Amino acid sequence: MGNKNWTLRMGSLLMIAIILWFGSSAYGGGQGPASDPENGSEKAFHYTAKKLGIPILKAIIRIGNGYSEQGKNLYKIEAQVISLKVPGFMFRMNNRFTSFMEMDPFSPLRYVKEIDQEGLFIERKNYLQTITFDSIHHKAIVEKKEAGEKREVLLPSHTYDPLTMFARYHLKEGLPPDQEIRISIFDGVKCRQMVFQLKKSRIRSKILGEVDAFCLASTTAFSSFGEKEGNIRIWYTVNGKKIPVSLELDLPIGVVRFELDQLKEG
Repeated sequence: MGNKNWTLRMGSLLMIAIILWFGSSAYGGGQGPASDPENGSEKAFHYTAKKLGIPILKAIIRIGNGYSEQGKNLYKIEAQVISLKVPGFMFRMNNRFTSFMEMDPFSPLRYVKEIDQEGLFIERKNYLQTITFDSIHHKAIVEKKEAGEKREVLLPSHTYDPLTMFARYHLKEGLPPDQEIRISIFDGVKCRQMVFQLKKSRIRSKILGEVDAFCLASTTAFSSFGEKEGNIRIWYTVNGKKIPVSLELDLPIGVVRFELDQLKEG
């Protein structure tokens, strides 16, 4: 049971890896404050990615207070990944992601992707995609309206979009150590079954200093690099706040490391 619960609460840095390399428009209608929000404080996480010590990307993730839409209490989670002033022929990126999830079951409802990227080292993409989840029937509808594309995808039970995983991590209970972690994530491209190994270590954080942390490591394929395999390593603090402080992507183009620059609440 503990292993199952852990898969529902993975950290936000895994989400960054998936939306960055596997890869804000929001569909509203009748929105208002939630009648009984479970978490009254908005949070914003700011990360900088470096390669060979040079800043190349900024990532921002926000989770709102909660709101009501068509009789349901929802959370809205947003993320944006922007390339910095690196040589434009290498890569340019301005990707936005918005996820809507139901509060009580913490299940995904809708995931919207605005992808705008190109360059020598990443695949050129420019599209708007909406994934509508049906958790009861274990499926999702994937749409690209401009292209007139619509398809249905069957999913394993307890499958989540990357941003829903982020929200569960911060709004649900604790993390059991010393376990193998299995995760099923669907981002509109492919449903990925990932297995992480967990080890305890120490790491120096830019904003927290030297802290005790757990490191999770997994091998996976990256669709933006022709499904070539690489490694993901994630560090989060051992304390009750479980702050995701660092992420390392060992990619076909080299190692990219994300560091938490700032955490804002309120």
